[in-house]
Amino acid sequence: MELVLAEIKDAPIIHKVMIQAFQEYERATPPSNALSETVESIEQAMRAGEQTFIGYMEQQPVAMVRFTLSTQSIYFFRLSVIPERQGQGLAKALIAKLEQYALMKGKKISQCKVRWNVPRNIELYRSLGYVVTKKEMGENRNGISLATVTMEKRLSN
Repeated sequence: MELVLAEIKDAPIIHKVMIQAFQEYERATPPSNALSETVESIEQAMRAGEQTFIGYMEQQPVAMVRFTLSTQSIYFFRLSVIPERQGQGLAKALIAKLEQYALMKGKKISQCKVRWNVPRNIELYRSLGYVVTKKEMGENRNGISLATVTMEKRLSN
């Protein structure tokens, strides 16, 4: 998989990959906010500093991860692998690239938030050295309660 740092013009690709990957959460309680995002909202976020890595195989977009950088850390979200490519190690490759990029930018911590009721995602991050640092009840954009965990990993060269 070839990983490319996206540009704003890539927002339609980011959106398409994300929607395909998050479609399985359409009937979740509550449904994922990812499904209500638009190409325009992604462009707006990118103008505000959000970044994305897109993974390509045979020139086709198959995975992506969105992220932001802060003083000490990188925070990633909406990690997406299209359904027909799930289970092939692409998520792990994206996270490895993300961590490498964070270290290159001088960041010491990688963080993400995960739905508490999606144990396979929690296990994926645990298998990569992430630990749960916080459990919380929050609200999504529509005011619906949602249990999440924050997971972190200390990065080192």
